[in-house]
Amino acid sequence: MALYTSFVSRLLFPVHERFKRHNTVALRRQMEEVQWWPADRLAAFQLQRLRDLLQDAAAHVPYYRDLFARLGFDAASIKSTADLQRLPFLTKPVIRANTDALRHAQAQGLARFNTGGSSGEPLVFFIGKKRVSHDVAAKWRATRWWGVDIGDPEIVVWGSPIELAKQDHFKHWRDKLLRTQLLPAFEMSETKLDQFISTIRSVKPRMLFGYPSALTHIARHAEKRGVSMTDLGIKVAFVTSERLYDEQRNTISKVFGCRVANGYGGRDAGFIAHECPAGSMHLTADDTVVEIVNDAGQVQPPGVAGEIVVTHLSTNDFPFIRYRTGDIGVLGATRCSCGRGLPLLQDIQGRSTDFVTAADGTVMHGLSLIYILRDLPGVNAFKVVQESQELIRVLLVTEEGFAPDGAAKIISGFRQRLGADVSVNVEFVDNIPAEKSGKFRYIISHA
Repeated sequence: MALYTSFVSRLLFPVHERFKRHNTVALRRQMEEVQWWPADRLAAFQLQRLRDLLQDAAAHVPYYRDLFARLGFDAASIKSTADLQRLPFLTKPVIRANTDALRHAQAQGLARFNTGGSSGEPLVFFIGKKRVSHDVAAKWRATRWWGVDIGDPEIVVWGSPIELAKQDHFKHWRDKLLRTQLLPAFEMSETKLDQFISTIRSVKPRMLFGYPSALTHIARHAEKRGVSMTDLGIKVAFVTSERLYDEQRNTISKVFGCRVANGYGGRDAGFIAHECPAGSMHLTADDTVVEIVNDAGQVQPPGVAGEIVVTHLSTNDFPFIRYRTGDIGVLGATRCSCGRGLPLLQDIQGRSTDFVTAADGTVMHGLSLIYILRDLPGVNAFKVVQESQELIRVLLVTEEGFAPDGAAKIISGFRQRLGADVSVNVEFVDNIPAEKSGKFRYIISHA
């Protein structure tokens, strides 16, 4: 480990986390021990954490206090994680209808978040410091699997307004000290791509982090320009937030001369799984309980595809218990050759995001339009179909609270991104149908 990286990882970042009142360092150390435990010991640890979460929810979270009483469910008496099946699923409509009742009575300093999710259903929820600490620790543990650490030079290609809109003076200097540089994934014009390539070459990062589609787009542009990126010393590219396709993995690996590590999770469901160097997707089983269910809501065995349902064991302040992610996956039945006891997520089938093309030819990440829609009150679900560079359709399911000028705001916001002369048709519908494959896509571009 380089001297400066050691300074950041062992001193600077721990001080940063302590300042934010996160116990990330202790949690990461515990997680690095737990990952090697045998399956029975890990299962016992997971069960105790689940019991603690359910008992806390029964005592302090109005929604679950009432639900458990109605069902006659005794949180203290659960004998296995299978007892979760006695509880109903937590869905986005349930959260929207019970947002206040889902808050822990003693919660303080909650941060408000929102997400579009793979089904295009906007969701507002809250996260406390315990959840943040555990998610950061889990991500940190997975980062270290690949021989890199916090403090190693990093390029982040991202599009969330949470990161892009809040680059204040403190965050600017924090990122410089941690040697992290953020590149906005929304705009992928030729000029921007040239700048991205130049930045990556000058920084010489040890790791990349971003959407697989965005990193692939940059890689293909480097190939088009004839710019070699294999001599920079990049060790690994961490990708998340979308389904990773084999062609994307191969392109990123070939152009940047590095391994690709897939990650699965979200702001709502948390840090769920990450790929190890042996090629397996390990579930964060010390922090989550993952179930796979069929259309009837019945739990499926390993090897059988179904919807991923997550119980995050560190969400006391705003519990996510049996949360339906809308993503499709398969649990693995075997252990990984790396020796870690963390169980496996064999396949993830349900996430994809597309690019859209502005009238002037600028390529942008599809999330640049999603963020316009998901922050509008009264939007229940949506789907964006770009028919051409001149025409885009927005299918919209609304509910009480949608403002009379909501459609006008959508049209204005889309035209600001795509071009003033682009036709934006807002179509109010009763529901958003699935694709023929059974999956939901919230961005489809024919341009």
